[in-house]
Amino acid sequence: MTNAIAATTGLGLVFLTLVVVLAEWGAGAWAIGLQSLTALVLLLVLAPQVRRGRQVFVAVGILLTVGLAYQSADWVTSARVGLEKAAFIGAFFCALSSLRSVAEGSPAIQSAGRFLALQPPGRRYIALTFGGQVFALVLNYGAIALLGGLATASAKTEQNPEIRRHRTRRMLLAIQRGFASTLPWSPLSFAVAITTAIIPDTTWASVAVPGMVTGFLMAVTGWALDTIFKPRIAGSPGVRHAPDGNWMLMSPLLILLITIMGGIGGLYMLTGIRVVGLVILLVPTVALLWVLLQSRSQGGTRRFRTWLGVYVFTELPAVKGEVVLLMMAGYIGTVGSALLVPAIAASGLDLSGVPTSFLLVAFVFVIPAAGQIGMNPILAVTLLVPVIPSADLLGVTPTAVVVALTAGWALSGMTSPFTASTLMVGAFGQVPARHVGLVWNRGYFLITSIIVSIWVLGFAGLLA
Repeated sequence: MTNAIAATTGLGLVFLTLVVVLAEWGAGAWAIGLQSLTALVLLLVLAPQVRRGRQVFVAVGILLTVGLAYQSADWVTSARVGLEKAAFIGAFFCALSSLRSVAEGSPAIQSAGRFLALQPPGRRYIALTFGGQVFALVLNYGAIALLGGLATASAKTEQNPEIRRHRTRRMLLAIQRGFASTLPWSPLSFAVAITTAIIPDTTWASVAVPGMVTGFLMAVTGWALDTIFKPRIAGSPGVRHAPDGNWMLMSPLLILLITIMGGIGGLYMLTGIRVVGLVILLVPTVALLWVLLQSRSQGGTRRFRTWLGVYVFTELPAVKGEVVLLMMAGYIGTVGSALLVPAIAASGLDLSGVPTSFLLVAFVFVIPAAGQIGMNPILAVTLLVPVIPSADLLGVTPTAVVVALTAGWALSGMTSPFTASTLMVGAFGQVPARHVGLVWNRGYFLITSIIVSIWVLGFAGLLA
């Protein structure tokens, strides 16, 4: 019975991804309707399987839907839009998981990660930060799992407990900050995918360069703080291991990135389909081709069939809790905003009178603050965006709004004790996730949030 449930879950997620691909690629209204129906059925199937914390999100979604049905005659439309967002989020997550599944088992990727983790102290932090960005583009959250495991294994070879403790903390923070600094610009990040989907007239192409500036500021600030406040320890400097190999070990990752980015750019110019729709199709395709290439030299088609079976029937069912959380975050934000907007209008509150500079900077701080009470950035952003005035009313470009939102999203990933990155870093560092967010990253957040806020206002042309 358990195997049947797992098979149903895995096949259901694959079917959802295929339906969303069809909808994104213009198959017609039937595909759009089918993705909403598939998301609803899938959530009903998954809800009894996940732990109680995830079931609370489902219950909140149901309660909000009932409340909306009492308030609005057009509640079905809002619910359908929410299910469309949930379907897209679920498909996007599954698409990224396919590439992560292949990459994590690759000996070449393991060797590249080990090379970064064994860099000497003088360049270890910056190597893990910027090398971690490359890993994050391919592995997403898996980058923290892979590099974090290699980093802690490397640190354990140090006999001095004080040096070992500092080295572990600094390496884990370099990895986490490298990962977070990709969120404002990577076409494979939820931050970019969600914000460009809900802010009209924005695309990945329009936000990539300013998002890279945000990521660069985050990464460089982390490196500068680590260098300036490097712990001073008396006595022996500790054991140092020279890394095996050279920077050519990173070439498989770079080839993979060039393939994905080039494919996205080429398909976008040929089709005009939004980048997130291209990602959902291209990333699993690259993953399948990668496995096929590996299979030719490692056991033929049997290896391919084995990987496919494990991925669909074991790995996808194993992440059902994350899928429910992310899908419901998108749904709750959409339906919740449909309730919130009329309530704000009835109260007479007019946010168009609030200074634009204040609102943009507020995004940088409000999203991390919401993360402290367990609000996923997807939920925070989808709930917040419909409430604020449009970019035209604010007097800025839509891209400027996305830059502010993704900056807040990235900082939330550094400080919220409920995000996957903070939870994993805490597990590797053997400290609570809240300690990672509010102690290890406290100074980093305070300084980076100010620097990023200045950049947000500068990009929006509001510094004057």
